[in-house]
Amino acid sequence: MDANVTPITPQNAAAIAAEPPTGALARLARMPAKAKMMLALGLAGLAAVLVSLLIWKDSGNLAPLYPNLSDKDAAAVMTQLAALKVPYKSAGDGTTLLVPVDMVPELRLKLAQAGLPKGTTTGFELMDNARFGQSQLQERTNLQRALEGELTRSIQSIQAVQSARVHLALPVQNGFFREQQKPSASVLLTLHPGRTLDRAQVAGIVHLVSASVPEMAPKSVSIVDQNSTLLSAPPDAGAQGLDTQQLQYLQQVEATYLKRVVEILEPALGRDNLRATVTAELDFNQVESTSENFKPNQSGEQTIRSQRSNESSTPGTPTPSGVPGAASNQPPQPAAAPLQGAASPLQAAQAGAAGGNARKENTVNYEVDKTVSMQRKAVGSIKRINAAVLVNHRSTTDAKGKTTTTALTPEELEKLTALVQESIGFSKDRGDSVKVVNIPFRVEAPAKPVEVPFWEQPWLTDLVRAGAVPAGLVAVALLLVFAVVRPAMRQIEPPPVPVAPPVVEKLPAPEEAETVELAPPKAALQLTAARDMAKQNPAAVANIVRGWVSGEVA
Repeated sequence: MDANVTPITPQNAAAIAAEPPTGALARLARMPAKAKMMLALGLAGLAAVLVSLLIWKDSGNLAPLYPNLSDKDAAAVMTQLAALKVPYKSAGDGTTLLVPVDMVPELRLKLAQAGLPKGTTTGFELMDNARFGQSQLQERTNLQRALEGELTRSIQSIQAVQSARVHLALPVQNGFFREQQKPSASVLLTLHPGRTLDRAQVAGIVHLVSASVPEMAPKSVSIVDQNSTLLSAPPDAGAQGLDTQQLQYLQQVEATYLKRVVEILEPALGRDNLRATVTAELDFNQVESTSENFKPNQSGEQTIRSQRSNESSTPGTPTPSGVPGAASNQPPQPAAAPLQGAASPLQAAQAGAAGGNARKENTVNYEVDKTVSMQRKAVGSIKRINAAVLVNHRSTTDAKGKTTTTALTPEELEKLTALVQESIGFSKDRGDSVKVVNIPFRVEAPAKPVEVPFWEQPWLTDLVRAGAVPAGLVAVALLLVFAVVRPAMRQIEPPPVPVAPPVVEKLPAPEEAETVELAPPKAALQLTAARDMAKQNPAAVANIVRGWVSGEVA
């Protein structure tokens, strides 16, 4: 038995029971200052970890639905989320809404179907918040922004337009320049699914924008849709290219002819053994011609359209002639043709009428056959069609399952060519072209699926992302418990009270038992003392028992 261990006897049991109690508060008070500080830091850390876990439980599975929302859009989105019974929280002064992370894609689709968020467009109300001391550049920029906002609101009121953005280029007007730069505008439209704008609607938008900005010409307005398609054609679009309606008509014509070719060849060749394309050239020029043809009236009697006759005569003044005398003073005699072709002297000497004339005109106009014709060519008429068809080799499989390919014969290619020509309405005079080529198709081996490593699986990534925060907090809590709290708690435990083993007294011999009166054994006295001590100081007894169990007390 250890010499330092004091046995419990009836004499010292009362002294041991009279020792001061060693409760938790008393032991905590007897701790060193360093241990108390370590224990306080550990408990504070555990409390912080617990609070962090509670906060993460409420907001750790939330993700932003839409960041930087305007007040109007945020209110509309909140109303829609409340109608859908979806839990949400607002952050960032109400400009960001947080919803469960697994519901973000579904909620975005539902809100998009409801037309949310719409976005805030600022109009002329921007000028109401003008600040004192603004520069001329700031005032001009605010005016431009206000004008763009008003035009955006007007364009968005069109039924087919889902959203719009307007960009204005307003140059600074300066009176010192002889040639001033004119303003221009660009409009980006996002149309509703399945909606289109016809030419009249596009022209209306162009007129709306050009009429809202001073000195802006309609040709300075460009309109583009969400597919980067130019909707507003320039004035010389007929010479440079086709507008939207003409392109759509051209694509429709080509698709119609391609469908005819595919439908006529697929039953004979198979769907996977045929590739075809059709290109059409259309004439969108508007031509009107008028012609008049004249030809003589060859059949039947000629028809007199007008006839005119005109006769006129002017008598001359008689002048004396011949030998002066009695004969010359006589009135003139009627003229008579001489018999021999020579005038007698007396006849020549007679006075006659000199200077008289006569005129007779007769004009007859006949009707002539005339043909007047006017021709107007149809817009979008076909000028030329080109068709190209690629046909795969014929494949055959034998009884053993081996597949072989053979080329088509020239007779088969001629038949296919004739079918294609008939399906597209081939015209040699128009310059149409049809080409059917037989080439074996290249068969590529199917791509092997890429095996994603285990650590790159999406479910594992989501699990790590979701459990990283709680796992980290639990690790911090364990570190605080085993590195701070436990060492501090060990310093609270008092040293165990040594207990001596019970003393076994030697019993008297049988022959002595008759003559000696038996006294109460010491073991019974020690047991009674131990019971009294356990009632008075249970903590000390517990420490003694723990020392026995752990083997620290021999």
